[in-house]
Amino acid sequence: MAKSIKLTKVSLFEILSMAVEALWSNRLRTGLTMLGVIIGISSVIAVTSVGQGIQKATELQIQALGSNVMLVLAGFARTGGISQGVGTSSTLIWEDAQAIAEQVTAAQSVTAYLQRGVQVVYEGQNISTTVLGTDLNYPEVRNVNPQEGQYFTQEDLDSAKPVVVLGSKVRDDLFGVGGSAIGANIRIQNGSYAVIGVMEEKGASGTQNQDDQMYIPLTNMSARIVGNNALNGTAINGVWIKTRDAAQLDAAQFQVTNLLRIRHNIYPPQDDDFRIINQVDIINTFTSVVGLFTVLVGAIAGISLIVGGIGIANIMLVSVVERTREIGIRKAVGATKNAILSQFLTEAVAVAIVGGAIGIGFGICLTFAAANVFKFPFIVSFWAIVAGFGVSFVTGLVAGVIPARNAARLDPINALRSD
Repeated sequence: MAKSIKLTKVSLFEILSMAVEALWSNRLRTGLTMLGVIIGISSVIAVTSVGQGIQKATELQIQALGSNVMLVLAGFARTGGISQGVGTSSTLIWEDAQAIAEQVTAAQSVTAYLQRGVQVVYEGQNISTTVLGTDLNYPEVRNVNPQEGQYFTQEDLDSAKPVVVLGSKVRDDLFGVGGSAIGANIRIQNGSYAVIGVMEEKGASGTQNQDDQMYIPLTNMSARIVGNNALNGTAINGVWIKTRDAAQLDAAQFQVTNLLRIRHNIYPPQDDDFRIINQVDIINTFTSVVGLFTVLVGAIAGISLIVGGIGIANIMLVSVVERTREIGIRKAVGATKNAILSQFLTEAVAVAIVGGAIGIGFGICLTFAAANVFKFPFIVSFWAIVAGFGVSFVTGLVAGVIPARNAARLDPINALRSD
């Protein structure tokens, strides 16, 4: 029994040695055969990992701004039958926000805002940015606070005082990176405003850069920059609502919807003249879309694995034809069909496994490079690596079956007669 086991081990070693020797003697062909597997595995891992990294980065950005907040936007205006977009009509007023704060029990804090794009001038610098007219609750609701100086006060809001708090990017554009802005006077739409604070850096969220904004009292914004009010109050673009936790968002949305319908005299089947956006819904929708996109692109990338498997099968078939005489000699001296079958299968699997290992390493390197260039978390899915390695093994096994079977079935006399 011990002798039989020893012979089996030697036989396996011989098969591996002959497979490695055969592959090494045709290095260029072996390398080109591996290329399809390398490209397929690295593409699948890179696409999957980059998708997960982008998804995680976006979730973190949204959560940094508050996962327990919701946004109520004003309706849209129409010009010549064409919609001008949400928030372009004066369907929301400051008094709506105040009513929400007083009557919606699920709301912890409420803030209204009015937003416009403006030109800002300081000495020789002239930039385009966004100015937000807000109230005192904005920093709490949006989770953004002054890094330098202070936010405006109730007195500033009541008197419509021309004071401004800059976003960090606006400060850097006007005063240089890290420059001193507190106490300076800048011009916004030909009006002079005193800088009283600079907000902490928040970064971009979607298409909006939180640092490329300025904040002034809503009363000043309405009177001096926008210059127009709704007939029954101070027009605003939207209302941010913060609840105690994310679980309260649905209740808050239900209460806000009913309250605004009553205040705006909207009854079925009339459409609402406002729109509510839930942060949790945004996160869930984005996660779902990115997940589906990652799976789709990963599946497309996986097609190259099929191409790689076909390449392995083709090369192994060519190898069988080229080595027909060698196979005949081996069978003539006693090699069994199983031995021939095992050798060619081993060669095919070795090509796929080595190519898969290189592809996994290359895919991880691509993911790491992308994460550093585009600034998202470096995440490599363990299951993507396991699946990649498993797929490479199965690819080699499947691709080598037909060539190996053909080699094992060769008649030794006919094989010896082959040129």
